[in-house]
Amino acid sequence: MPGINVPLYDPGLVQPMRDELTRIGFQELRTAADVDAVLGGGATKDVTLVVVNSVCGCAARNARPAATLAFQHPRRPDRLVTVFAGQDADATARARSYFTGYAPSSPQMALFKDGKLVFML
Repeated sequence: MPGINVPLYDPGLVQPMRDELTRIGFQELRTAADVDAVLGGGATKDVTLVVVNSVCGCAARNARPAATLAFQHPRRPDRLVTVFAGQDADATARARSYFTGYAPSSPQMALFKDGKLVFML
């Protein structure tokens, strides 16, 4: 329900999962306004990777390690951002609203180029 942003999990237990991405340079988007500031307008001339983080095993075993591994490549997106499903509901819903044509999933990765969605994983 928009406007109600009650975490599904204890924030203290989730913090290490957030830290896995923020310590390598991902910016957390905690509100819908944060998401709009990065993805809204579509006029930006850059490449942005959005990771929908999660507490699930898929995120722990695959998504966060994959993001960390990809970050080591010399060619990287200009911006690395993340929202956390089950924690920041409004930010996650807003990010997913930019994933036109794709069902919501956690974890999920979206690549935007010049404000347009060009790849979804």
